[in-house]
Amino acid sequence: MNATAPLPLVLPAGRPPRILIVRLSAIGDVVMASGLIRSLRARWPDATIHWLVEPMAAPLLLHNPRLDAVKPLPRAAWRQLWRERRLGALAHEVLAFRRRLRAERYDLVLDAQGLLKSGLCARLSGAPQRVGLRSHEGSQYLMHHLVMPPRGADRRIGSEYRALAVALGAADADFRLDLAVGAAPRERARAVLAEAGAGADWVALCPFTTRPQKHWFEDRWAALAEAFAARGIRPVIVGGPGDVQAAARIAALAPSAANLAGRLKLDETVAALADASLLVGVDTGLTHMGTALAVPTLALFGSTRPYLDAATPASVVLYDALPCSPCRRRPTCGGRFDCMRAFEVERVFAAAMRLHAGGRTIPIPAAP
Repeated sequence: MNATAPLPLVLPAGRPPRILIVRLSAIGDVVMASGLIRSLRARWPDATIHWLVEPMAAPLLLHNPRLDAVKPLPRAAWRQLWRERRLGALAHEVLAFRRRLRAERYDLVLDAQGLLKSGLCARLSGAPQRVGLRSHEGSQYLMHHLVMPPRGADRRIGSEYRALAVALGAADADFRLDLAVGAAPRERARAVLAEAGAGADWVALCPFTTRPQKHWFEDRWAALAEAFAARGIRPVIVGGPGDVQAAARIAALAPSAANLAGRLKLDETVAALADASLLVGVDTGLTHMGTALAVPTLALFGSTRPYLDAATPASVVLYDALPCSPCRRRPTCGGRFDCMRAFEVERVFAAAMRLHAGGRTIPIPAAP
């Protein structure tokens, strides 16, 4: 079905619907799909809205007052049972999971991931209305309705999830990324930032992502950090447990930077970024969080182009449309990563300082 056409949903009359969103991973995709929460709440103010997600990404959703429940998918436990060949125990756990889902009596399930694993979860719910977003891998046969927005037609962040919301009857304007900060994570994040000497004016540097062709270069991150420090803006390196070694290398080249990689849990990282004056990052979940939190954010995209319009003047995307870009998972440059190499420190620093100044034109010295 065309993404702009309203879906012929059959929902119960006389009571608010019970809705389950299925978006299991990854962190950046859950952030971009979070706009569905506000859209659904505006469309059905009294609905019960749950979200099924893998535990790794669940902290992004746990503190959101517009969600009624977050349902963790015990996929890691299932995989362990499979590796141990405990097939009877695995079947017991899957059936118990199905009973728990069906006990919720969902009227509508949205498979916002479109993979076989997410489609199977939607099917296990037993919901009488299942809607798939760009469903493939066979999951399309498990859905009652499909939303297949054309790729690249909408340059805005989270465009495919926006198309799903509109197909459900939500207003386009109601789609806004929706991250909430919990009280305890905020307290912990501020304590760690204070200990690191972040101060009131600091920039979050988010260099880490999953594929080398999406990375900017460590020496350039270090030079950028020192440029911010020279202007009195404390650079803070932010990342997860898997980023500790790379963060240490950058910090060794940038003595002015505070290194928080691996020191904060995911919801604490959300809370920390919400207090940043500015964020600079590559195509990674933390960069999308900056946009969701309305933090002035500069995104450096090269081999990937998840969006060109962040749908807010507080965020700016730097992207050069090279003949080979975006190559996504098939780089053709022999490891040079020309798309990211085009981002000189001076250019990134100048764009970031314009954001920091609220978009005003200001004199910007050359970065060291």
